[in-house]
Amino acid sequence: MGCAIIGCGKSLPALEVRNDELRALVDTNDEWITTRTGIKSRHIAVSESNADLGEAAARRALGWMCGGFAECRIDAADIDLIVCATVTPDAVVPSAAGLLRRRLGLTRAVAFDLNAACSGFVYGLTVAENMMAASAPSTAGAAGRNPVRRALVVGSERLTRLTNWSDRNTCVLFGDGAGAAVLEWDDARPGIISSYIVNEDDATNALTCAMSFDAPQPFDENGISHTAARSDDPGLARTDAELGITELVEAGRPRQTLYMSGQKVFKFAAEAMTVAVHQTLQRANLSLDDIACVVPHQANERIIKYAAKKLGKPMDFFQLSIENTGNSSAASVPMALADAYAEGRIRPGDKVVLVAFGGGFTSGAVLFEA
Repeated sequence: MGCAIIGCGKSLPALEVRNDELRALVDTNDEWITTRTGIKSRHIAVSESNADLGEAAARRALGWMCGGFAECRIDAADIDLIVCATVTPDAVVPSAAGLLRRRLGLTRAVAFDLNAACSGFVYGLTVAENMMAASAPSTAGAAGRNPVRRALVVGSERLTRLTNWSDRNTCVLFGDGAGAAVLEWDDARPGIISSYIVNEDDATNALTCAMSFDAPQPFDENGISHTAARSDDPGLARTDAELGITELVEAGRPRQTLYMSGQKVFKFAAEAMTVAVHQTLQRANLSLDDIACVVPHQANERIIKYAAKKLGKPMDFFQLSIENTGNSSAASVPMALADAYAEGRIRPGDKVVLVAFGGGFTSGAVLFEA
């Protein structure tokens, strides 16, 4: 018995920006970007919100719109849980999942957000599967828990809103989009067979993005102060120092933007991805020969090539969707999963590994049978 994926869908913003168009912003070109990343274009949300993208992906996964994979149409009343993985929600309150609950009319669902950066969707699947298993009728103590029979897990991002478009080393990498999956507890199917999630400290600040708080605060160390209400938040100074961006912010660089050391991230990601795949297979007593394909986080084609070499598998063993999406953080894996279904790469009975890595550092994998 297990937690089966019975639907998935994706959504991309209308605006597609090709590599050569970025020459208007930074010193770059198509050849430079393509050879280093595998990216040819990315989609940028200009008028679409995070919720707009997530809603469209969810509707396809639920079988309410064409363009996705859905074993059947799921009624709104049959969704018990919504987990939204994102680092770019439209609001702090309500949550991105709460907005989706309201828009989709999922009135029975418990809804909350999860931030594990680019690994968010894999973490979200793991959380949802554990909640479903804990409340399954055959589980001891299930009667005392909220029953979760069907869940909606969404990864939705507007990562380009955190992108520094004057930094040629990072701005070429990122894009926006959303992906979603519907899970169902089914006693007759294996579903999710194993999972593995892990965190490591990003001790060298290889990938960071600070928050900016701009609401005036009429206080200083001595109490109420009207002059303090017009000053910057001094509490951010410690965070800037901890993230190693003090000098950059003081020099005028934006605080709430992505700062990345590409070499350090590459080193972490390549190792983390291979470890996560091996650990997930080991927990299931399976090997790569038992797997139909691997759907990895689409951060950089070079990272996937490195992992393919380490795993001893050809590149066609991996789902590649990065060419026209770029790195879309938590939306990356579910969008690539939707592509794999659309391309006929996943058939009933196939075993598939989803694997991701992200800032924090986070990494993990999920092994499921379709």
